[in-house]
Amino acid sequence: MDAKVISKAKLPSRHVTVGPARAPHRSYLYAMGLSAAEIAQPLVGVASCWNEAAPCNISLMRQAQAVKKGVAAASGTPREFCTITVTDGIAMGHQGMKSSLVSREVIADSVELTMRGHCYDALVGLAGCDKSLPGMMMAMVRLNVPSIFIYGGSILPGSYRGRQITVQDVFEAVGQHSVGTIDDAELLEIEQAACPSAGSCGAQFTANTMATVAEAIGLALPYSCGAPAPYEMRDRFNFASGEKIMELIAKNIRPRDIVTLKALENAATVVSATGGSTNAALHLPAIAHEAGIKFDLFDVAKIFEKTPYIADLKPGGKYVAKDMFEAGGIPLLMKTLLDHGYLHGDCLTVTGRTLAENMEHVAWNEHQDVVRPANRPITQTGGVVGLKGNLAPEGAIVKVAGMAELKFSGPARCFDSEEECFEAVTHRNYREGEVLVIRYEGPRGGPGMREMLSTTAALYGQGMGGKVALITDGRFSGATRGFCIGHVGPEAAVGGPIGLLRDGDVISIDAVNGTIDVALSDSELAARAKTWKARTTDYQSGAIWKYAQTVGPARDGAVTHPGGAKETHCYADI
Repeated sequence: MDAKVISKAKLPSRHVTVGPARAPHRSYLYAMGLSAAEIAQPLVGVASCWNEAAPCNISLMRQAQAVKKGVAAASGTPREFCTITVTDGIAMGHQGMKSSLVSREVIADSVELTMRGHCYDALVGLAGCDKSLPGMMMAMVRLNVPSIFIYGGSILPGSYRGRQITVQDVFEAVGQHSVGTIDDAELLEIEQAACPSAGSCGAQFTANTMATVAEAIGLALPYSCGAPAPYEMRDRFNFASGEKIMELIAKNIRPRDIVTLKALENAATVVSATGGSTNAALHLPAIAHEAGIKFDLFDVAKIFEKTPYIADLKPGGKYVAKDMFEAGGIPLLMKTLLDHGYLHGDCLTVTGRTLAENMEHVAWNEHQDVVRPANRPITQTGGVVGLKGNLAPEGAIVKVAGMAELKFSGPARCFDSEEECFEAVTHRNYREGEVLVIRYEGPRGGPGMREMLSTTAALYGQGMGGKVALITDGRFSGATRGFCIGHVGPEAAVGGPIGLLRDGDVISIDAVNGTIDVALSDSELAARAKTWKARTTDYQSGAIWKYAQTVGPARDGAVTHPGGAKETHCYADI
């Protein structure tokens, strides 16, 4: 690609590189070693979430260098910058988790501000942790300059006494340790074996779920999101992405040409087909919101209802992301879904071709059992189910992949924070058959809508995964398994029914028919609402307080600004 044929007449970088008035601006670029020729080329932001907080991010800066080489080879000028991440595995189980969902907004906002402030013409974004993937994709759709997403890749599975393990096994080992099933030495052995390399958590947890989404929605090159972080072939995908971004600039192919309603439906389809994380029901509406497309939790749930579950992936199944990549990657999954009518093949992708055109030469691999043919699924219904009822008028979500029983009824045991519930679980202060309720953990009430993996994993480690249910207005980790319902809305902090529950109220959950109800009349709920008082949190200043002032309901993606529908101008058109 010869960048000399790309006119800057309509590119954002003309505001900082063209004309006599921009001499001061160009002087800064010369100071960083750029030549006049490089300044005249399109400027491509190469954004990564590199940091030393977790293995998810540790390889991103190295991978970004391959992207930059690809941009330069195609006569573009790469400009690298970094943004934050909050790593859920380390933030889990304490107040740090309240930073997690907030970080999604900070990532999107900070990438937007860097791109706007420096007038970059395109964006290649690299991300690894759970919230950094949707945050980066949200920024791409918001800015609407030509963009390509790159996943940093998954971690390799650990090996423990002859079996593959992931960080999920460590969380569950904490529960086993609490009841004396394993001792200190065995817990130490598990924790030291679970995470043997760079990369994001290895099973179909939130990071790998959103990586699968990135290919299905069309923002990432085929196969690029499946290769594990340590694999040297990642550099080929990264270099190719750098080259391809220049082609997208020349053709003026933008994220909102790619992220359409049909593409969002494709994304929801692969989430369900892989038994992916329930967090996708937050992130897909948030990405849609950036484009001004209405696509809420109920729209996601409609796709889940009709999608077969075909990928036998942990936490509900047997395999990890590395296994699916070696079996044929995300395109293998998409190919069988497309062939059997579950995907829209006419959606444009960053290759410049449609999804169906990308799949033309993908051959089915009969010598693997990671992904089943879509006409011979593991189960006919998807791995994730939406729920609605008098306990959740604005909806809730549950992952059913790998579960044998899809209905549960029992008395409520109410807790007003995750810490209260985890303390009770640790000391086994609960009974089989109960529905544990964790409330005031929603987007506004938490604030920050924490994940509850420490609690759910402890229950599973105690052998109670299928013997109690757990519901919350917070979230569950992609690693959660068992009867765990999240995103209950309206949340307790705004007077939702979950905040009106009392110990002993009988809750019924039906993941077959998609219902969640409490055995209380409308009049009883109304009477309780009259005496309900809003709670205040400990967060009365700072970033988390600021987030709580603007965040919307989980049903719509817990977004913090009006979105594409309210735009009066788009950055790409300045």
